[in-house]
Amino acid sequence: MRILITNDDGIYADGLCGLYFALKEEHEVFIVAPEVERSAVGHAITIHYPLRVREVRRGKFFWGYAVSGTPADCVKLAIYELIGPVDLVISGINRGANVGINVLYSGTVSAATEAKILGVNSIAVSIDAYENIDYCFASYFIAQFIKTIEKIPLDSPFCLNINIPHLNLHQIKGVKFVRQSTAKLKEFFEKRLDLHGKIYYWQGAEEHTETDEETDVVALKKGYITITPIQFDLTSYRDLNKLLSSNFLESLHI
Repeated sequence: MRILITNDDGIYADGLCGLYFALKEEHEVFIVAPEVERSAVGHAITIHYPLRVREVRRGKFFWGYAVSGTPADCVKLAIYELIGPVDLVISGINRGANVGINVLYSGTVSAATEAKILGVNSIAVSIDAYENIDYCFASYFIAQFIKTIEKIPLDSPFCLNINIPHLNLHQIKGVKFVRQSTAKLKEFFEKRLDLHGKIYYWQGAEEHTETDEETDVVALKKGYITITPIQFDLTSYRDLNKLLSSNFLESLHI
């Protein structure tokens, strides 16, 4: 397959490098990624500034394009200008899980949903750790997983959000297909003073409040690899049907 790899941790991220090595022997792999970390930018795109592109050669590891924009920019630019059509876009491997409400903020996931918008099958991959990360198993799992993609009973283009526990192989309990949690995060703002006595804030969040075991948040915490099919259609069909069946428009008298 022709595979495009991108991420939001930046083109020099170890997760991207590990994924490239796991795929390059059996696939034609291209790298187009942000030149610096662009975590938590969501589905932002760059329209008020030009996008700069430069070739990056990371020693003997890989060659790719570094883009001054966001993960979504990278996917657009890769498919429209730099690489051309591809069979699959993989975004990751991200440092830190992307589950629950965090999916909406994630640049990693947004790169994958951008591919789906453009009609290309895609996968977002994250590992549930931030320090001392071993990407070997996660990279191996994705390489094996995409071999079975044609057997997946999904419409095309599909978009899958995959999260992998940072555990030894024998500690991983299996793979679960689960829904995205919509439970609230326990968020907070820490108020501080700078050296000039002016107030500033650090935003943070504690554990998810989710308890449903059939969600990505809980299943990942229990040691399962979670796979969630996602979409970019934000329509609330339940509310839409309620509006369509109401007489609200008639009451407007317009």
